[in-house]
Amino acid sequence: MPSPALPAHGLKASLSALAVALLLRGAPGWAADAAGADTVSDPAVAEVIPPAPTPPDQAPGKWYDVTSWPVIPVPVIDADPNSGVTLGVLPTWLHSNDQQQINRIIAPDLTYNPNFGVGTDFRIFSYPSSDEQWSVVASIKQRVERGFDSEYEFGRNRETNWSIATSLVYDRSGTDRFFGFGNKSLYSNQTNYTASQSMAQAIAGYNFNHTWQLQYTLRAKHMDVLPGTLSGIPSIQVLFPGLHGLGNTDLVLNRFALVYDTRDDPTVPTRGAKWVVYAGVASHGDFPFNSSYSEAGLDGRNYIRFSPLDILATHFAIRYMPTTDNVPFWALSSLGGANSDIGEQLLRGYGAGRFYGRDSLSTTVEWRHQTFSFDVSATHVDIEVTPFVDAGRVFSHGTDDPFTSLHPVAGVGFRGIARPSVVGYVDIGYGSEGAAVFTGIDYPF
Repeated sequence: MPSPALPAHGLKASLSALAVALLLRGAPGWAADAAGADTVSDPAVAEVIPPAPTPPDQAPGKWYDVTSWPVIPVPVIDADPNSGVTLGVLPTWLHSNDQQQINRIIAPDLTYNPNFGVGTDFRIFSYPSSDEQWSVVASIKQRVERGFDSEYEFGRNRETNWSIATSLVYDRSGTDRFFGFGNKSLYSNQTNYTASQSMAQAIAGYNFNHTWQLQYTLRAKHMDVLPGTLSGIPSIQVLFPGLHGLGNTDLVLNRFALVYDTRDDPTVPTRGAKWVVYAGVASHGDFPFNSSYSEAGLDGRNYIRFSPLDILATHFAIRYMPTTDNVPFWALSSLGGANSDIGEQLLRGYGAGRFYGRDSLSTTVEWRHQTFSFDVSATHVDIEVTPFVDAGRVFSHGTDDPFTSLHPVAGVGFRGIARPSVVGYVDIGYGSEGAAVFTGIDYPF
């Protein structure tokens, strides 16, 4: 079942796994593992040849031996088209179990963004097992932004009858954008708004077997769309004063889905596929009498392993909204950003929410190549380099051809993987409006 997405403030600079991996690249054990040399395979020879003494400048316990540090100070350098540049420091504690797997990350930070001032985030990511995980993220900034996000999930491996995921979110974000409706909305119509949302969500999946699941999603969301605060960008109320969805809106979503899942791992898949066919209806609180919109769609991802180091990953999603009687603009289909979820699809050359429309199509192809691996902080880390191509569009009528007038994006990603539970990424994409950089936890799809 899909993991609930963290709000933007919770993901900012939370790329601790990848950042720590790159910081520790020079740690003892990396060079031999990467080169595949300097090892003695004959036990008899090993008994005769004593181990080489550790050079004085590499002795453990030295200040530059980061494997002995209780805390890893990770630099924060975050930039995307919506939030701008954020700088700071992210002290990170990595805890591992007896199997040398990371089972907890504690990562507070201290940051500065010119739009919102000094801020801090406190994060705990816990992975008791490959079947269970939870997280808590709390944040506050000097101006405008603050948030809280609590996630819990079990039954991820679908080995029991039920799989459950829950989310509690409060998020006040000052970076959101709206450019108008349609696949050709103009960049010159860019507006900013402050989005204050509270959301409670539960996803329950009944597993017929390891492959087939019937899933139900219940989501209650309160959204307050307030004037924007970013200098130099008009507020949404100025350019779109009659837009439906301004001010306070309450929505309750009920969605059913049939899931086909043959992936070998829910977090770091290397082969198999996951396909979701879904339909749902949202109302303004008195379901089913005051309908806001209905939805139906298909979301699929496939993984083909060509070698131990190379995986072809593809994603396809299409969403239709048969009825939009009283739908707020932010509940429509959208494209932009680095994360894929039903209704909100990635397009990594643009900021989140760059294109809004009634229906949407999104396609992605990635080549995930493992470049090197190393052991550090009592765990094993793999580094991937991932060239990718995204393409997508929004459209207004079910009779429109969804495969025409696509917005193409090309780019490259860098991922740090600590199996079985941690993936951190940096994705750099280029589209018609320039380059965009995104960071986060978990694969984009």
